[in-house]
Amino acid sequence: MGSPCIVLCETQDEVLARRLAAFAQAEAERVDRKFSRYRNDSVVHALHENRGRRFAVDAETARLIDFGAALWRVSEGRFDLTSGVLRHAWRFDQGECAADPAQIPKLLDRIGWQRVRWEPPFITLPEGMELDFGGIGKEYAVDRAAEWAAKECDSPVLVNFGGDLRATGAAPEAGAWMVGIESVQQSGKAVRRIELKTGALATSGDARRSIVIDGQRYGHIFDARTGWPVPGTPRSVTVAADTCSQAGSYATLAMLRGAEAEAFLDAEGVGYWCLR
Repeated sequence: MGSPCIVLCETQDEVLARRLAAFAQAEAERVDRKFSRYRNDSVVHALHENRGRRFAVDAETARLIDFGAALWRVSEGRFDLTSGVLRHAWRFDQGECAADPAQIPKLLDRIGWQRVRWEPPFITLPEGMELDFGGIGKEYAVDRAAEWAAKECDSPVLVNFGGDLRATGAAPEAGAWMVGIESVQQSGKAVRRIELKTGALATSGDARRSIVIDGQRYGHIFDARTGWPVPGTPRSVTVAADTCSQAGSYATLAMLRGAEAEAFLDAEGVGYWCLR
């Protein structure tokens, strides 16, 4: 998941707590392994090896592709599962940021979900194009772990993968899980506290992943239509929803709206907190 992964549960049952932690770890590793673009044993690698050919995917992969395709339609092309190739022009890795905008025009020739033939369970990916599940994979893993916990455990559980989280119920002692929204100015400092009883929260922002070019700050959320980060975005958007996948998608779609992020979220009727 590329981030700290935590599971919290108020229980006196140590065996149960260890089972929860073991499942969450195993599921995070499974999702990461299956959908990684960096491994040669992943579904993504197999799909890329079969570019230009009709390739059958399993039911789980098909569900994620369907979700990504829905986000592409809702975002009017701003979100695109094929836009991962933009990493060749923009790098935001472990605090090291770099940009090569001259690469963007030729990379745009390799982007465009409308060019992919998706006839579930068969997908045909054109030569030179890639799929990247990085924009939806972590939230999906959170949901998987939380849904398992809800079935296996009577005690409330909070699954937190890198700040994207989901609660199966309220913490018994406090009556809610206390979640802080981190300052975009001072790392580790909370500027707002949210009492989460159930459901999910997900955050998208540029506090740790941004670059300044000619005095202009650019974050790591790209408009797939232009290949450039979206201007005028909030520094951070946190969204509440029933599932982490829903919360994460709303947060990302809001960032893709730039200066209209709040108006988009108001229109969708979801709970949110924006920092600018």
